[in-house]
Amino acid sequence: MTTVWAVYFSGTGTTERTVTHIAGELARLLAAPCRSLDFTRPQVRQQELDFCQSDLVVLGTPVYAGRVPNVLLPFLREKVRGGGALAVPVVLFGNRNYDDALIELRDILQQDGFRCVAAGAFVGEHSFSRTLGAGRPDDGDMAGQAAFAREICEKLAGQAGTEMAPVLVRGETPIRPYYTPRDRHGNPINILKVKPKTDPDRCGGCGLCAELCPMGSIDPADVSQVRGICIKCCACVKKCPSGAKYFDDPGYLFHQHELEDVYTRRAENEWFV
Repeated sequence: MTTVWAVYFSGTGTTERTVTHIAGELARLLAAPCRSLDFTRPQVRQQELDFCQSDLVVLGTPVYAGRVPNVLLPFLREKVRGGGALAVPVVLFGNRNYDDALIELRDILQQDGFRCVAAGAFVGEHSFSRTLGAGRPDDGDMAGQAAFAREICEKLAGQAGTEMAPVLVRGETPIRPYYTPRDRHGNPINILKVKPKTDPDRCGGCGLCAELCPMGSIDPADVSQVRGICIKCCACVKKCPSGAKYFDDPGYLFHQHELEDVYTRRAENEWFV
């Protein structure tokens, strides 16, 4: 390997921590340099990414409704070219389940010209919540990520010079629809158009939320205005220094509390080599 890459979309930092740790461990074990590329900001997703056969790319996204976030699909399918590089798709899920996100990301990278030799699904604190997966990835998760990196290196050493089939991962094909939140009567809850509110008494007008928004949807001139779509990554909520951003939509809050009631347990990481 000439370079190990950590490539990620990460609204609140959990995907970044996981991908950079795995890539860093791989680089250390392979005695190769490690480089990072963060495609969270919308302007980065306008660029094209090209890799080559001597690269090993750890590429991670969060899981939204059991799938790769649909807003990332144009970038991943049209702007990223593997060039025969080895790849490790990684997804971060918020303590519920990753459903078909990992198999979807693996298939996208294979179609982009990567050779997926391993893949992993890891737990991070849920974007909606501070209790679902709170504090994760933690020390136990980081130890698992290091073990994952060691297993990848062992596989690469054992199969050097041979053609490796795409790694087998858990998931269904054809890929299932996005997970749909429901109320207690089984009726779907639609939160697609829900946007965060701003408490004017707390907002200091620093503009950090507009800078952090992965969709570029918050107006920097008036941060109370969300002009574009909101993907509920909660970067603006969790990273606001004064706690001025919040959601008050009843459907959103019901879904959040339902997730916290049902899935407050220690979900396990899974990886495939």
